[in-house]
Amino acid sequence: MWKRYGFWGCIKLIRAVIFTRIWYPGARLIRLPFDIRNRKYIKLGKGFTTGFGCRIEALPILEDGKYCIKIGSNVQINDYVHIGAVSSVTIGDNVLMASKIYISDHNHGSYNLEFSDSPLSNPMDRKPIPKPVVIADKVWIGESCCILPGVTIGEGSIIGALSVVSKDIPPYSIAVGIPAKVIKIFNFETNNWEPVKKV
Repeated sequence: MWKRYGFWGCIKLIRAVIFTRIWYPGARLIRLPFDIRNRKYIKLGKGFTTGFGCRIEALPILEDGKYCIKIGSNVQINDYVHIGAVSSVTIGDNVLMASKIYISDHNHGSYNLEFSDSPLSNPMDRKPIPKPVVIADKVWIGESCCILPGVTIGEGSIIGALSVVSKDIPPYSIAVGIPAKVIKIFNFETNNWEPVKKV
């Protein structure tokens, strides 16, 4: 351990282990600093692990006592991951996230044809518009990705680094880009990731 982390790294690790055991006994390791807001609206599964500087924020628009953020078992998020919810972000079991990922279930205001907030209004005064986010079991999300409101990422899928996910990703897919598009799907008959055929 000393060779891997160095003296000060080991001190930080020991501090994080003590913090985790006292405040989050079901978690594996919460590295500090760690910012959690409105903890009563956040459910963390067993074996939860974080990197440094993670922020998990629940700001419910309905005071109904329900969880805004539900994180399954054995989920690992790395440094500077930010998850914000006003209604519903659900993360399944055995999910792995790299660093600097942003996940949100809401926008400040509406910007569609049915109703749009005026650009002359103060953005902070616009009502949050929620759309649930679901990240299924065994998903792997790469570095610096952005997961936008209303998105479902199917089981076993991989999101490539720097991608912006604005639409649903089917199970057992690899998606990359801005906006993220599926480039490969796992074929269970051949046991291989196969390129998506262009139509």
